[in-house]
Amino acid sequence: MTRTPLFGIPFDDVPLAAALDAAMGLMQGGGCAYTVTPNPEIVLEARKNRALFDALTGAALILPDGVGLIWASRLAGTPLRHRLPGIDFAEALLERLEAENGSVYLLGARPGVTAQAAAALAARRPRLRICGCRHGYFEETENETIIREINAAHADLILVCLGSPKQELWMQQAAPRLDRGLLIGLGGALDVLAGRKKRAPVWMRRLGLEWLYRLVREPSRIKRMIRLPGILTAAMKEKGRKQE
Repeated sequence: MTRTPLFGIPFDDVPLAAALDAAMGLMQGGGCAYTVTPNPEIVLEARKNRALFDALTGAALILPDGVGLIWASRLAGTPLRHRLPGIDFAEALLERLEAENGSVYLLGARPGVTAQAAAALAARRPRLRICGCRHGYFEETENETIIREINAAHADLILVCLGSPKQELWMQQAAPRLDRGLLIGLGGALDVLAGRKKRAPVWMRRLGLEWLYRLVREPSRIKRMIRLPGILTAAMKEKGRKQE
């Protein structure tokens, strides 16, 4: 697959169909691998957080989530052609998995939300086996119990929705101890699957304006959003360094 580096992170610059094929191959390839879907905020954090950077670059599949990364890549002189929002990728992957009577384990979100997401997913995809779920409010001492539980469930896909950087760091340390399957970090996706949060209308998603929809619905996100122009500034500096 084609990889395009941005801020040292080798993004898999592929269309959705190719990303799905790669993910299915990882599930069937033996052992356990993990996928990350970093957005501009995660990339900015990784520039100053070496542990997060290493977790991102160690993933078997690295998909760019967020129109800000597309803009930044163009400014940096290494344009990404494809943007794959994590929730869209996960929905398409679940559809493929259902067609093969596969299984999924849900990890993350608040108590009650995870079970609600599992029930909603089972209703929408009856041939998909929901082989387990656990909320994301667990202590580090519970990691071994969770890993044993996932191994016992023989999950093909594990949705890890713990928020960044916790989910990326968790997947990095858990993958070598899991027998099989594919982990994918998806932030707040279980709230969407549970129906607790709505996504932007399709036309806004196509225009890369989902961030604006979320900001209008959750004004408290402004503190996070005002940091995001920093990705464009960093991209211009990156291009300047390459030209020196």
